[in-house]
Amino acid sequence: MPTEQQSGNDLVKNSSLYREYLAERDEILKHKWIESEKIGHDIGFEQALTDWIVKHRAQWRKARQSNL
Repeated sequence: MPTEQQSGNDLVKNSSLYREYLAERDEILKHKWIESEKIGHDIGFEQALTDWIVKHRAQWRKARQSNL
């Protein structure tokens, strides 16, 4: 029998907001890898996050919304 905590975790994992968070995080991690490879060292998550938001987030969201 599932506990309240398990039910809550399942609810979160199945939410569209959580799925969007995971998709965006994956894109940021890809960006981090690409940019780190370009300059030969790890740029770090915070720099990748900021750079991705400024350069790619709006277009990514627009494309994602048109595919849903």
